Amino acid sequence: MPRLIRIVPALAAAALVLTACSDAEDAESSGAEAPGETGSESGAEGSDAGEEMPPAPEGLEEFYEQEVSWTDCDDYECADIEVPLDYDAPDGETISLAIKRLPASDGEPIGSMLINPGGPGGSGVEFVEYATSSISPEVTSVYDVVGFDPRGVQNSTQIDCVSDSELDRLLATDYPDTPEGEADWEADAQLIGEGCAAESGDLAGNVDTESAARDMDVIRAVLGESQLDYLGYSYGTLLGSTYADLFPDNVGRMVLDGALDPTSTGFDVTLGQAGGFEGALRAYIEDCQSGSLCPLSGSVDDGAEQIVELLESAEANPLPTGDPDRPLTQALALTGIILPMYDESSWPMLTAALQAAINLDEGSALLQFADLYNTRNPDGTFADNSTEANWAINCLDYPAVEHTQAELDEQVAELEEVAPTFGQFFGGENDELCLNYPHQSEREPGPVSAEGSGPIVVIGTTGDPATPYEWAVGLADQLDEGVLVSYEGEGHTAYGRSNDCVQGAVDEFFLEGTPPEDELSC
Repeated sequence: MPRLIRIVPALAAAALVLTACSDAEDAESSGAEAPGETGSESGAEGSDAGEEMPPAPEGLEEFYEQEVSWTDCDDYECADIEVPLDYDAPDGETISLAIKRLPASDGEPIGSMLINPGGPGGSGVEFVEYATSSISPEVTSVYDVVGFDPRGVQNSTQIDCVSDSELDRLLATDYPDTPEGEADWEADAQLIGEGCAAESGDLAGNVDTESAARDMDVIRAVLGESQLDYLGYSYGTLLGSTYADLFPDNVGRMVLDGALDPTSTGFDVTLGQAGGFEGALRAYIEDCQSGSLCPLSGSVDDGAEQIVELLESAEANPLPTGDPDRPLTQALALTGIILPMYDESSWPMLTAALQAAINLDEGSALLQFADLYNTRNPDGTFADNSTEANWAINCLDYPAVEHTQAELDEQVAELEEVAPTFGQFFGGENDELCLNYPHQSEREPGPVSAEGSGPIVVIGTTGDPATPYEWAVGLADQLDEGVLVSYEGEGHTAYGRSNDCVQGAVDEFFLEGTPPEDELSC
């Protein structure tokens, strides 16, 4: 079985790209089209209207009061800001954060909205370009939408651990459940850890979520906002809830969609996602079998077993893809199956890919999905450093634990109980990577309250594979002013890809400051 390097919530942006691909090939759009410009909502005011700027934390005045030079970058405005590498040593080394702004289309913004697409490792700078595909035109007409690359990510001072060729090999490698497979994984985990230390130095120990949340407050001040209006998807919800707990008085209109539960341990995340992807897979199989072209025959259980057989076959004999140097391994096949689970509009494309793999022994379509997930370019380079940033941030956020074989076996049993199909491929909590990372996590997962903040809207999707619905319920319960909105549907996240009920509730909150009723069901 493959030894996965921790599956985590993927970028909301990737789901949007995937939906766009599906729309083009399927001629059946389920995502919102890019809206045109509209006039501003009458009477709309930002959350900080009439509020005084809060003082900068002691010792951080030069960062909070820095002047930023914006430059035109196509239809956007771009800038870099300076923040401390280590907030415990603000007089020491500094790093750069990239930010990108889509100005309000009516030219008279009521304020700035900071956005994050998830990951960890997702680029908010790139996500701004998708803003009009997910955020309603009534909102983008009156808000400056601002994306940022968190510390360690892509256009900011970035983490680097391995070469592109090594990364390509790592993502395609199967690590069988054998002594040889274990030894290979241990060697590669050591290679990654040593690479992060050698290539990234002290940055490798300072890309944790709490530091990134402190950066968000510097960005708020630089934008001239007394309170932070924020839309965070997936991992972006952990950034948002961490920010709210650190700076509750500075929270404006905050929406956290596809929530992570801050109390989760690393294994809690693995277990929850195994169950989430299992549920999504079974929903997909049922939908597939209702059509005439489905390659999965029999019952839903039979179809799931055929998926397992395909994955086991890919480990023993990787499928040809048309590129003799890139056969479809089990690791790549699993990634290729997982990606379409993020958006049900992509299921017809998954059906076509499975038809080719199961009936024709041809893996190029699943390989294309895997490459999209991994942001691999056709020439073998990678479009960003999201995988390496993901490793680094997770290793600093979730304490690594060295387990006995008995503990690992117990975890595997738990995984297979909640995920009879996918559980065996997730394996027990694999902390080998983070045990070899040059810095160990100091974070203790625990509840957040953000006592003193205003209402914080938390959205959960009942069929979300990557951030299970229960995590949204948990986060909303922890927050003193948490407001839960539930979307009854499939796919990862809801705002911008679900229905008018969710869209309207979020829009009214951003435009008027009126939160939806708690436990609203859409």
